[in-house]
This record gives sequence, structure tokens and C-alpha cells, in this order.
Amino acid sequence: MQAELSDLEATGTWKLVDKLDHVKPIGCRWIYKVKYHADGSIERYKARLVTRGYNQIEGLDYFDTYSPVAKMTTVRLVLALASINHWNLHQLDVNNAFLHGELQEDVYMILPPGVSSSQPNQVCKLIKSLYGLKQASRKWYEKLTSILLQQHSIQATSDHSLFIKKISSSFIVLLVYVDDIILDGDSFSEFEHIKSILHAFFKIKDLGQLKYFLGLEVAYSKLEISSCQRKYCLDLLSDSGSISAKPVSTPSNPSIKRHNDSSPPFDDIPSYRRLVGRLLYLNTTRPDTTFITQQLSQSLSKPTQVHHRAALRVLKYLKCLS
Repeated sequence: MQAELSDLEATGTWKLVDKLDHVKPIGCRWIYKVKYHADGSIERYKARLVTRGYNQIEGLDYFDTYSPVAKMTTVRLVLALASINHWNLHQLDVNNAFLHGELQEDVYMILPPGVSSSQPNQVCKLIKSLYGLKQASRKWYEKLTSILLQQHSIQATSDHSLFIKKISSSFIVLLVYVDDIILDGDSFSEFEHIKSILHAFFKIKDLGQLKYFLGLEVAYSKLEISSCQRKYCLDLLSDSGSISAKPVSTPSNPSIKRHNDSSPPFDDIPSYRRLVGRLLYLNTTRPDTTFITQQLSQSLSKPTQVHHRAALRVLKYLKCLS
């Protein structure tokens, strides 16, 4: 928490001002998270101060929103290019990325827990964006995009989180997912150049060769690059209580007709939706479950007991291969 507050003070995120009568400041809170390595070991403990952005009023203290979220097809394309051309894959993490966005709106926040003022009735007037604000991700993306375009990078029209830089002797691809960045290309010197530029504007953490990204575990050999979601799959089995279930050899039972289903409705609809959503994300590296998860996703509004049992069968199949 102290490290986070120090970063906020160093970047001049806010200034203390007297509360105005017509101003209703938004709240804030601390969020604690444990960051893990790909093998499940703990990387670090992290505390982050976030605003209660749901109290913001559109047209008053925020206008447009956007978040740079790379498409999964683009991520797979970047990995495929690196594998085919034997390119280098590096990963960067931007520390406190959202704190670099400049706010044009007047946004006021109550004093965070751990911050005190020598004068009563004071609030924080935000100068830079903060996690939780509606416009925070957009402001960060605006600044990052302007810097990359200044460096003669070309932004892809099919996915605005993808940037390409081609010079006479090298080809570099940069992919952004919120505050995580992938570098893909054939020039180490250009990698170092981009890293130095980003570090000059932001405080970045060079994670080296890409190994774990969005739940994807990336492994390398002399011939190819492979990806899997083993940890994601094991977490899914553990969270759903299926870690000790009896494995099955197929993801679905062809004798069950899910479209002509007269079984009782499944009561816990939100849990069914969460389960199917997580199974859909697993299709990134598990095409063998694509058909059944697509079928199950057609019943999100009114799932039945049969649909739930079919979803649990997919988990048993995943356990067989995990």
C-alpha cells in the first residue's frame, strides 16, 4: 500500500483542495491481489487503490470510454508469426499504466485510506487518471498510441491494439492488452530501442521472453512454439469442484438430445453462465471442446439440468487430459 501511495505521489495523480458545496466526490477503496507465475507459485502481493467509478455521471465527469483489449485471434496470429519465422517474443508490463493518462474533466475523490490532510473538509482533485475511473483505460491508451505513432509505428485497422513497425532491416509487431505488451520481431536492437522509449515515458517492467500471457502458457523448442492453458484448466476444475471427478474420454454424450430437452430448469443460472464462459475461453487452445461449448452457450438464458450435466461432462473430459 505504501509503495502504491508513493507512486501516486510521484506521478502527481491528485492535489488536495477544499471541498466545494456543489461537488459530490466519488469514493475509493484498496484492492489486494496475489500475482502468480505460470507454474502456480506466488510472484508478488499487490495493493491497488481504485476509485468507485460507478458513481461517475456521464457527461459531467466522464464522456468517452475505451479499453485496449487485443482480440484472441490477433494473439494467436502473433504467436504463429513468431513460430513460423523463428522470431523473438518478449513481454513488457507497464507499472501503474492508468496513472499516466491526463484528465480533462474535473473529477473529485474522497481522501483514500492511509492519506491524511492537515486541513479539514478537503478532497482529492484528480489530475491524472486512476484505476476504476470510467475514462482511465482510454486516457492511458491515448498516450501510448501517440508515443508509438511518433516512433513511426502503424496502427492496424482490424485490431487497434496491434502496432507494426517496419524498417529496412527489421519487422516489429507490438500488441497491447490493457497494460501488458507483447513484442514480436526479428531484431533485438529494435526491441531494446522500443523498450528504452517506453521506459522513458512510463515505468516498465521487462519480463523477458514471453512465457505466460492471459492464461496462455507459451513453450519454445528449436522447431516450434506451443501454447496451452493447463493452469487455467486446473483452476477451472478446482473452482467448480470437479478436481476429484471421474474422467471421461469424450466431451459430450451423442445420445443426449439437448434441443429436445424436457428436464427441470437449472436454478443457479449465473453459475452456469460463468462456467460456460470459462469453457469458451478455454477454446483458445482446446478446439476439441469448441462444438459442445458452442451448443451449451445457446442455452444461457434458460439452462436445464441436462445442460448443466453436459457442462460438467466437459470438465470431466478436461480432467482426463489435464
